[in-house]
Amino acid sequence: MTALTLSTAGAPGLRADAIVVGVAKGSASRSGNLVVAPGAEAVDAAFDGKLADVLETLGATGAEGEVTKLPAPSGFKAPLVLAVGLGTQPAKDAGYDGEALRRAAGAAARALAGAKKAAFALPLTDAADAGAVGEGALLGAYSFDVYKETAQAKGAGKGRGGKAPLADVVLLGGKPRDKAFKAAVERATAVAEELNRARDLINTPPNDLNPAAFAAIAQDAAKAHGLKIQVLDEKALAKGGYGGILGVGAGSASPPRLVKLSYTSPKAKKHLALVGKGITYDSGGISLKPAGHNETMKCDMSGAAAVFAAVVAAARLGLEVNVTGWLALAENMPSGSATRPGDVLRMFSGKTVEVLNTDAEGRLVLADALWAASLEKPDAIVDVATLTGAMMLALGSRTFGIMANDDAFRTAVHEAAQEVGEESWPMPLPEHLRKAGDSAVADIANMGERMGGGLFAGLFLREFVGEGIPWAHLDIAGPAFNEQGPFGYTPKGGTGCAVRTLVRLAELTAAGDLG
Repeated sequence: MTALTLSTAGAPGLRADAIVVGVAKGSASRSGNLVVAPGAEAVDAAFDGKLADVLETLGATGAEGEVTKLPAPSGFKAPLVLAVGLGTQPAKDAGYDGEALRRAAGAAARALAGAKKAAFALPLTDAADAGAVGEGALLGAYSFDVYKETAQAKGAGKGRGGKAPLADVVLLGGKPRDKAFKAAVERATAVAEELNRARDLINTPPNDLNPAAFAAIAQDAAKAHGLKIQVLDEKALAKGGYGGILGVGAGSASPPRLVKLSYTSPKAKKHLALVGKGITYDSGGISLKPAGHNETMKCDMSGAAAVFAAVVAAARLGLEVNVTGWLALAENMPSGSATRPGDVLRMFSGKTVEVLNTDAEGRLVLADALWAASLEKPDAIVDVATLTGAMMLALGSRTFGIMANDDAFRTAVHEAAQEVGEESWPMPLPEHLRKAGDSAVADIANMGERMGGGLFAGLFLREFVGEGIPWAHLDIAGPAFNEQGPFGYTPKGGTGCAVRTLVRLAELTAAGDLG
């Protein structure tokens, strides 16, 4: 686990494996278009004010995430200087954007895998910048190699042919005794560690993470962080009438679970409910997925992982809000006992659903969990799910869609996501699409028109939200799992998408500023 600390030490005298500085694209200078960002003054001075010239000679452009390494100047105790691109230099008197700092720190931390300690001399104009740099570095240092041959020489964290993640991050220019800076570092540490826990869950193979195993992990976390937890097994689900969760899990040898994880603050005035889709493996069921679409379906529990991480983070931060997480866990498999296309399920709400496609299963488990959350009458509900391929077609692989039953609430969620650097986009719930879900034998079908499928899924979920409760649906199908190369602070594999948005929503709710 990477450690994060603040330091007032100067870069030359600090013992570390590397000093990280920022560079940016700027207006033409006397020798080029590269500028050294604030925070790196001591390093630049050691190069006689010509650090930008040296880096340009080495091909550096200041482009976002670009990494350039060079030997440290004489007199430095660190042997290496790593320059990371921040993108375009901000206008005069404007600081660097927090997300630019976060991504740069992440890229630097990835490039320093194998190092024990690195000092980050990036721009820190205030505590928020310290939080962004710290968070980016901790997220960028993430690695998942527990299944590689030599990985678990207890604490080695090193896989075959790989390097251990950066162990110690020091933020130069920080103020260790300043309450705001200390709080920013504590927040960055809690959020990043819980987000990385979500990544671990997403990356864990489905043979090691079935619904019962996920529930057991949640129980351990609840005990460690003073959370209340309730786990409904298949018998309790049957007794309670949770037809959606049971219907999805009916074909698997690993029975489903519904986990309720609760953080309660004695000073809370509001209650935020979070609901996560937790399909620990999705084969599509009887409506089997075609070849080439199964290999990454361990990630179909990313929504539940995000909710789980957010509740634990809220507890670690001591937020003055009650946060309840509902993890709807099931494995969607084909077998003689599996739900068939044409079956009708009676949901926990009492409504009946005709299942036209068993690969549209996420909305079935979410429907039961949404109604369970609604019965507690929270001030707002947010669900998170890798729900539809249609949303990936609409928004690509890095942006999630936001739907809601209230435009103002949707805007508030979108703004919260923007604030923490998660790419999202508001999506509509067109009423005309709802008619396509009419069923001749049930209250609603689980499939509508093919076109606008992601929007119909939102309309379906809305049917299971209690009246008068603001609700938002985050379809994270695109950004939940990165099948391409790593970038910024985002690794290949599970990303932990939506964790930071959910934590920010909890903070805003605690402050009374959410919608």
